Amino acid sequence: MVTPTGSSSSTSSTPSTSADGAGPSAGPTAHELRGTPVVSGLAHGPVLPVRTELSATAVAAFGDGGLDAEAALAAYVDAAEAVARGFVTKAERATGAAAEVLTASAGLTRDPGLKQAVGQRLSAGEGLPGAVRGAVAQFVEVFTAMGGLMAERATDLLDIERRVIARVVGEPEPGVVLPEEPSVLVAVDLAPADTASLDPSVVVALVTERGGPTSHTAIIARQLGLPCVVGCAGVTELEAGTPVLVDGARGTVATGVDPQEAAHAVAADREQQARVAGWTGPGVTRDGVPVKLLANVADGPSARSAAESPVQGVGLFRTELCFLDRTEEPSAQEQADIYAQVLEPFAGTGHVVVRTLDAGSDKPVAFATLEDEENPALGVRGLRLALGNPGLLHRQLDGIAEAARRTGAETWVMAPMVATLAEAEDFCGQVRERGLKAGVMVEVPSVALLADRFLDVVDFLSIGTNDLTQYVMAADRLATDLAHLTDPWQPAVLHLVARAAEAGRRAGKPVGVCGEAAADPLLAVALTGMGITSLSMAGAAVRAVGAQLAAVDMDTCRRAADAVLEASDPLAARDAVRRLLD
Repeated sequence: MVTPTGSSSSTSSTPSTSADGAGPSAGPTAHELRGTPVVSGLAHGPVLPVRTELSATAVAAFGDGGLDAEAALAAYVDAAEAVARGFVTKAERATGAAAEVLTASAGLTRDPGLKQAVGQRLSAGEGLPGAVRGAVAQFVEVFTAMGGLMAERATDLLDIERRVIARVVGEPEPGVVLPEEPSVLVAVDLAPADTASLDPSVVVALVTERGGPTSHTAIIARQLGLPCVVGCAGVTELEAGTPVLVDGARGTVATGVDPQEAAHAVAADREQQARVAGWTGPGVTRDGVPVKLLANVADGPSARSAAESPVQGVGLFRTELCFLDRTEEPSAQEQADIYAQVLEPFAGTGHVVVRTLDAGSDKPVAFATLEDEENPALGVRGLRLALGNPGLLHRQLDGIAEAARRTGAETWVMAPMVATLAEAEDFCGQVRERGLKAGVMVEVPSVALLADRFLDVVDFLSIGTNDLTQYVMAADRLATDLAHLTDPWQPAVLHLVARAAEAGRRAGKPVGVCGEAAADPLLAVALTGMGITSLSMAGAAVRAVGAQLAAVDMDTCRRAADAVLEASDPLAARDAVRRLLD
């Protein structure tokens, strides 16, 4: 029985393989919850609920700690610094998206505005735990009201609150306690520090009641390769130890599935994963049509790691993530040193697409981002920062050009948040003056609608499906209640993707996808059929996408594209492609 996202259903069918081949159908006493699929794969195991609450007894026993305002603020600073160092330590052990969000959390923990808010409450006579809670609540209210990507910071702040208060009262920091047996982790939501520390050998799947397909939890789950479902209403009501079958491709969590049937399905899925792991590239369809598979990277270590996987270059180097902890703008020479670490591993082997600063919204960079914007997701972010600070872009382009000259790597440069032809023309002129290939991102719907005209002035387009989906559907991409709207399979979004791809075909210029949609093997088939020439994703997703494309011919890809463009909703689009591939 097909149910809408976030709903549940019961079924009286006999255990058998489901119609889409993803796993067994539920048994006679089964109950199935449906959420938003994030990472495909099957997993069967007992539910392990994640509890992040502090010990109320310990907090009550601490009281105000007998501290005056000055001593209490010093205790807060010490606790916050200990929590920040914990994030940094975890970031140093992590790579890619996990390292990025942990570094951002460390910066948020040390935020002087948060410290000031705590100090004001302490001076007003509040006890330390209450002052921390009040200050965090103040910031959470502001971030939530902003909507867009800033709302994601609310989850991070609440996690910081719990960790700081735990340090203050002498308790261990709350969070995930890894199980002794392989288990399915179930939570209302998970903070970056919890998700990044998961061990795939004992956590076999991840299911959250909140969150969307582009949340921090989802992004890190992709990097870890954990079957993952988010936005799954009712999942936290399952009792600890309840055996569940998680289907990350369909977005379902089923109880009451026959254990032998579940074990058979999981074993078959693992065999398929083993075949996928053996794929060595390059990206090409079964009948020989090339599709460049590229990596999304954030720094030198993630670039070196990506270079060891079967990719043909970098499709998205997020430069702003190198500077989240910087208060002053680095010089062009210092930037060149940083960028060279990313370019060097691909010198002579593939091109690297460098995105200029996408600062703003959920990625505040102290030396670039404007403060106190009412709606930063729709405000002065990305290329728009150069309007009031043109030197910021000039110095970054100089640094990129120097890194390209030094390494000899083929370097393409693109701007985020472009909305007009004039912006694209001006940006591309500056890039070409430095001898580099110039393009823009398709995030604002105006670029997709006028793709033919934009391709007259740019060398390439790269579609950022995360923001494009948010803006097309007028829905905060991190809002759990709107996850059905921010699904990259939305027909309206895919029609704009197809429009841009067709414009690229006519112009004879590359049009790639660098958003999370590129990491979905099923959707990759349809995107290829639309004429998308490259797909850029987290390294963990490359082999699954490459193996899927290698199993289909271009005619099948085109039929998949037609099917999703004719579908009425994301669920119908997914089912149509599965039926076609089956």
